[in-house]
Amino acid sequence: MYFFVFKIKNGISMKNYQTNLKGLVKALFLLFVLPAVLSAQPKADIDNLAKSVESKVIEWRRDFHQHPELSNREFRTAEIVAKHLKSLGMEVRTGIAHTGVLGILKGGKPGPVVALRADMDGLPVTERAPVPFASKERSTYLGQEVGVMHACGHDTHTAILMGVAEILTGMKKDLQGTVMFIFQPAEEGAPPGEEGGAQLMLKEGLFDNPTPEVAFGLHISSDLEVGKIRYKPEGTMAAADMFTIKVKGKQSHGSRPWTGVDPIVTSAQIILGLQTIISRQTELTKEAAVITVGKITSGVRNNIIPEEAEMIGTIRTLDTAMQRDIHERIRKTATLIAESQGATAEVDIQIGYPVTYNNPQLTAKMLPSLYKAAGEENVLVSRPITGAEDFSFYANRVPGLFFFLGGMPKGMNPIDAAPHHTPDFFIDESGFTTGVKALTQLTLDYMASKAKK
Repeated sequence: MYFFVFKIKNGISMKNYQTNLKGLVKALFLLFVLPAVLSAQPKADIDNLAKSVESKVIEWRRDFHQHPELSNREFRTAEIVAKHLKSLGMEVRTGIAHTGVLGILKGGKPGPVVALRADMDGLPVTERAPVPFASKERSTYLGQEVGVMHACGHDTHTAILMGVAEILTGMKKDLQGTVMFIFQPAEEGAPPGEEGGAQLMLKEGLFDNPTPEVAFGLHISSDLEVGKIRYKPEGTMAAADMFTIKVKGKQSHGSRPWTGVDPIVTSAQIILGLQTIISRQTELTKEAAVITVGKITSGVRNNIIPEEAEMIGTIRTLDTAMQRDIHERIRKTATLIAESQGATAEVDIQIGYPVTYNNPQLTAKMLPSLYKAAGEENVLVSRPITGAEDFSFYANRVPGLFFFLGGMPKGMNPIDAAPHHTPDFFIDESGFTTGVKALTQLTLDYMASKAKK
């Protein structure tokens, strides 16, 4: 409480006194009361607005979940998204990177351009989750008939961003800047022989007109409790590169291995050698790293030692210097082990997604926004994740912040939660409003911070 003592000098009129007092009261209001009102009001409004679109977000998500589409084939999903954005009256661009959709919302006041991104593609997984809207879709993937499922939550991301678009459109007159709503195809990777995803959207000019100052994105997490948010400054998700190693030996009869050079045995030794790169040659106290051989192909029958074997795998790193070092060690390990067996090895490494990097200054600046959306006690610092995300391409162009949203039922043990990319993957829909609030709050607060400057 503040106490003010006024001393009225001789000769001062009551009229002047009242005028001065009114001016002081106005000044006190502007100094103490108005900021408190402004700081409290947006949170209450966002809470209510997020709740008002919750049923729509759930309905959209269930529809997308029941009708998933593989990478670069998100035609139905893109059509629904574009129709919704057009109904809100914003500028809509379609057909970016095959099926990508961009909505541009220009606020009534000048300000920065903020990019919000959601991915739309499903996976070649046959669903087992016990939900009434489970996917029954079938498609062809790499020449095989497969089930199709939203086994990573991209249906959730798309629905949440549609809800955010509806809320922010309702604030258009007072919006202090422009919002880019990016609905991206092929985050899981384009089919062989095709381009796709964030990299292709940028290649086709996504950030050219308008050009955003920052980019925000989220990912649902099946092992994080609903209502919680997890984030990490700097490297939060790994770079993902693919390697192919072709081992060439000498074909012979299976009963006379000494007359040939066995590429299968050589490949087995190479696989074990690759693991020692991680366990014995990489400074894992600095950052995590992974080398995984996912497939090995060789031979035609049981009693023929074949001439060639081929293995393919993935490399996950969180540090660019370590990434280069591991690439070189893979080449050296494979070629020298093959040489020691009288074989040869050809190593091809394809650079994939870069490290998903959260700009530390932007992360620190926007942390209060995440607190507003979920409550400070529910915003947790994460360890780095060896999974990869092509949001990394956006964050390489402009400062980015990518965080994880809880989708696990309350009270459940994370060990019992089905992992992403599996048939039993399950998301609790009660956590969606936290995602809507977070993206909305980040957008408004970033714009407000620029307006103050």
